[in-house]
Amino acid sequence: MSSTNPLLKHRPFLKWAGGKFRLTDEINKLLPKNKKVLIEPFVGAGSVFLNTHFQHYILADLNADLINLFNTVKQDPQHFIVESRKLFQHPDANSADFYYAKRAEFNRTLDIFQRSVLFLYLNRFGYNGLCRYNSKQQFNVPFGAYLKPYFPEQEIRYFSQKAQNAEFICVGFHDSFEYTDRNSVVYCDPPYAPLSQNSNFTHYSGNGFSLEQQQQLANLAKHHAEHRRTTVLISNHDTPFTRQIYHGADITPLMVQRHISQNGENRIKVNELIAIFRASRRKIKVPPIQD
Repeated sequence: MSSTNPLLKHRPFLKWAGGKFRLTDEINKLLPKNKKVLIEPFVGAGSVFLNTHFQHYILADLNADLINLFNTVKQDPQHFIVESRKLFQHPDANSADFYYAKRAEFNRTLDIFQRSVLFLYLNRFGYNGLCRYNSKQQFNVPFGAYLKPYFPEQEIRYFSQKAQNAEFICVGFHDSFEYTDRNSVVYCDPPYAPLSQNSNFTHYSGNGFSLEQQQQLANLAKHHAEHRRTTVLISNHDTPFTRQIYHGADITPLMVQRHISQNGENRIKVNELIAIFRASRRKIKVPPIQD
């Protein structure tokens, strides 16, 4: 896999529900070209990171397993690949019994490297690229029953190479905004707001993201666009609620095919948007930021 061709798109080595791989071209068109640093408060699998070209990246997520995995791959990709391949090549790797045994092992161990290796296995052999934990913070995604899960060696190597210019930090979105300045741009891909007020499915990861937090994120974007001259982009569903909280931003509507199951018949197109809070000298009315 070439790392020098800027036209070549790079897939993340993790499967990720709601990932932005298919939208990276659209996102790139909207990102400012004169900034040195990209900050992502919700990095996910890293599709935007992998398909943009900034001098430096600050990539955050509240999932400590995800951030530890990325730092492991950054620091020692060869050891990680060797140990991960052993799991993928095990004769029983693609069986429910083996999967649930490894899931239990993941939930028991505190060893960061072992958890990282198991995280990749669970991600590739589990159901639909989900990352979900129960109330005891135990990973509980069921077995995926795929025909032949793919071992993403080249994707891991490219990620590790590009990660040399990145910092991976386990913080919430409020704290990640503290890294902004005039040389940075922020891209936010939060757990999406529900398509209707009757729906409470606002997340993929198993960690709730309330409507109040959606409003807080919008307020932060407005605040930093004015006071730190930082352009902020936010992806979300296109609904009356998101249009309201992103009032004052430039809105780019998108029609996106959303995969809601393994069955191709259950893949639908939904309305999404990207809200752009542009850094400028004009004053923006900023609602108070709530803790």
